[in-house]
Amino acid sequence: MIVMADTPVRAVPDTERDVALGELTSLIGYTLRRAQLAVFADFHHRFDADDIRPGQYSVLKVIALNPGLRQTRVSAALGIKRTNFVPLLDILAARGLAERRPVAGDRRSSALHLTPAGEALLERLDAKIAAHEAKFTERLGGIDGRYQLLGLLHRLLQGEPEPKAE
Repeated sequence: MIVMADTPVRAVPDTERDVALGELTSLIGYTLRRAQLAVFADFHHRFDADDIRPGQYSVLKVIALNPGLRQTRVSAALGIKRTNFVPLLDILAARGLAERRPVAGDRRSSALHLTPAGEALLERLDAKIAAHEAKFTERLGGIDGRYQLLGLLHRLLQGEPEPKAE
């Protein structure tokens, strides 16, 4: 039951007060998500001109490091569901950055390779990713803070099953 006060209460505009978050700021998942949003916002700012998203960069990088790897292995390694990976790869292929090649003796599989345009783009992106990473390394107090954060994040991943392509 809602009880109405006899005297009207002046609503305080959102701009005049802080929003209480309570224990949210001490929850690992909430804080990880907020940190991810900050990192992704910077990524999008730096890579918008190249029309590249974080998942696309990861796929290009894994293909460059593992030319000829089957797409199911790439998607599994990155933890991307097959239903999401196929359209992502289709976009990269349509842009002429990556290509599927037949696998000898297996008509159902495709081996992934970067095109020369994909290799050139990835070289430019790698320079941008270095600046992006440097920004957040500085926020962490330098290389020691970076290694500490990465170590803690990897500890969170311990015992987790390896990602599978679906």
